[in-house]
Amino acid sequence: MGVDPGNAHPAGAEKPDIPAISGIQVLDRAVYILSIIAARPHNLSEVCDETGLPRATAHRISVALEKHRLIERQADGQWTAGPALAELAPRTSPRLEEAAEHLLPKLVEQTKESVQVYQLSGFERLCVANAEPATGLRDTVPRNTRMTLNAGSAARILVAWAPVSLQQAVLPTAAYSAAELERVRQTQISESVAERDASLASASVPIFDSTGTMVAALSVSGPVARMGDSPAEKFGDALRQTAKEIEIHL
Repeated sequence: MGVDPGNAHPAGAEKPDIPAISGIQVLDRAVYILSIIAARPHNLSEVCDETGLPRATAHRISVALEKHRLIERQADGQWTAGPALAELAPRTSPRLEEAAEHLLPKLVEQTKESVQVYQLSGFERLCVANAEPATGLRDTVPRNTRMTLNAGSAARILVAWAPVSLQQAVLPTAAYSAAELERVRQTQISESVAERDASLASASVPIFDSTGTMVAALSVSGPVARMGDSPAEKFGDALRQTAKEIEIHL
């Protein structure tokens, strides 16, 4: 039986079909390769066998995924899931949820405003915990709400510590710059005023786990009329103190 040198499949053998989900061929191929490598390690020949792609095409896409740290090469030459997958996934943990549930109401009492905890979820931010004042006009963000990374103080925090590849994808359409993200990393606080919504303002600080990894953003938000022109200055001390108390539990 002959062998097709382009993809190492036996001549006449049925080749696997990569689902055309998005209509963008290279994206569908990349996601399919990522999914099979995430399931178990593969070498290039195995990727070709499972995808039916020519060797050169499979290699080019796999190397691109490797450069984005979505997959990485092991000592034996096989590709396995890379660190960027974990970095892009929400890091919600029972400890974070329990600490937030216990400590956010106290922060509401101090600030008299709505407070939230956000985590990075792909190219969005996900509200994983919140607390609201009992009365008055407020910025209500229900738990499990997904929001853009292009604007807002929490977005700045999450993107500032995100992989470079994510930063490069977000910054061209963001309301902030790379220079501002550097300031956020240095000061460990961010703010936005009338940005995501003309009537709202917010301030946010990072939450770090015991390894020093940024795992979430703690935010306070409310009407511009109450938050003022510099919500970071107004609420920074309360945010930092609450973030430190949450970190003790992580």
